[in-house]
Amino acid sequence: MRRTWKWLIAMPLLVSMVGLTACSAGEETAMQKEPVKETADSQQQSSVGRVPTPDWAAKAVMYEVNVRQYTKEGTFSAFEQHLPRLKELGVDILWFMPIYPISHTKRNGTVGSPYAVDDYKAVNPDMGTADDFKSLVNKAHELGFKVMLDWVANHTGWDNPWLANQGWYTTDEAGNVVMPPNTNWSDVADLNYENADMQAAMLDAMKYWVSEFDIDGYRADYAGGVPKAFWEQARVELEKLKPLYMLAEDDQQISLLSHAFNSNYGWQLYNTMNRLAKGQGDARQVASYADRLAKSFPSGTYPLNFTSNHDENAWTGTEYERLGDAVKTMAALSFTLPGMPLIYSGQEAGLNRRLPLFEKDEIGWGDLAMQTFYKSLVDLKHNNEALWNGSAGGVFHTLEAGDNHVLAFERTKNDNTVVVVMNLSAEQVATSVKLDAALAGAYTTQSGGTAELKAEQAVDLAPWAYEIYVNQ
Repeated sequence: MRRTWKWLIAMPLLVSMVGLTACSAGEETAMQKEPVKETADSQQQSSVGRVPTPDWAAKAVMYEVNVRQYTKEGTFSAFEQHLPRLKELGVDILWFMPIYPISHTKRNGTVGSPYAVDDYKAVNPDMGTADDFKSLVNKAHELGFKVMLDWVANHTGWDNPWLANQGWYTTDEAGNVVMPPNTNWSDVADLNYENADMQAAMLDAMKYWVSEFDIDGYRADYAGGVPKAFWEQARVELEKLKPLYMLAEDDQQISLLSHAFNSNYGWQLYNTMNRLAKGQGDARQVASYADRLAKSFPSGTYPLNFTSNHDENAWTGTEYERLGDAVKTMAALSFTLPGMPLIYSGQEAGLNRRLPLFEKDEIGWGDLAMQTFYKSLVDLKHNNEALWNGSAGGVFHTLEAGDNHVLAFERTKNDNTVVVVMNLSAEQVATSVKLDAALAGAYTTQSGGTAELKAEQAVDLAPWAYEIYVNQ
């Protein structure tokens, strides 16, 4: 759900932040935001990261699981039947949207927002039991998956028992608990991070799912709405249990990546892709964005790249609505630029329908035509070290193209080189791309052929056409 602006007083520091796009239990706002430009000083400070990164994340692809909408039953057991297919798809990390009970008071829609958490240490009975979820995690681990849970630390539902604790929530001048300030999320109550007891309870609940269910990490909803100091403390304490992966739903506070999170949301790339599909701008915007990543992100950290997720699908539109004929091109871009790629539930089935967040719906799995396409991208990612995540992968280098609609770049790691050439427009483009002499030579192509790339390579690309070259 779209986030509006919020100012948070964090203990012990005053932290100001610009609002961002995020999950919510409220109604949609129409805001589409760009990340705040950091100063040179903040970029320099962010260049040193000490956040631990598990080895298994080096070439991982993330998959977002919407349990409620995944099957007719909407249960853990029903979703478990899809694990072999997802193993064949090749994804590595299963991020589960919130699985906790949902409050009834002030509920949105028929079944409510999964982000209105009623109990941090329980599972939604509509999805099954705690034993059902434990079975699912165990089965996922047996098949080689890692499991991440969505964690909602900024607010709770209005039936959460924490409301009985005085001082655990933000209140107005009359002492009434309030929804998150400057938002329309009427079905949730804003937590007060000046209260040490509440912070301790939150950390205890996060530990619970690691120690009792052996989960492998968290996706932090509205991470920028919670003090950075809490996230950093939580990371230290959770790492004592096992190595974890942490994803921040944020692109405003890059410093969250220094000591707490491994990755954040790639909203800037997402917004750029949407604009390009509408004929707004050209490939130079993508190249400029990618060139800046290495300068602005702490070492080893990176964004999550996506063309869809539960919020964007529900509120902004499916990738087919937003990207049209550029769907496959932008998906390929999300897999080849620096960052970890994400596949949302149903994308591999060509889902071209908005899945509501507050009502029951069901993904149709009758046509898996896009599964082969996404599997080819997952295989490309896994098999080429140059495309791996963070410092495990190669640095992005722009290649000079004779047309501004053509994005050309290369990434090299050790002996592996990947060259990508894309027409990011709805027009036929015939031009040339300049390669360093060391890059010229024999390549295999993602489309299944071979090519001999020259120092000045002629390219003739149909609208939204692209080619990916891997050195032999």
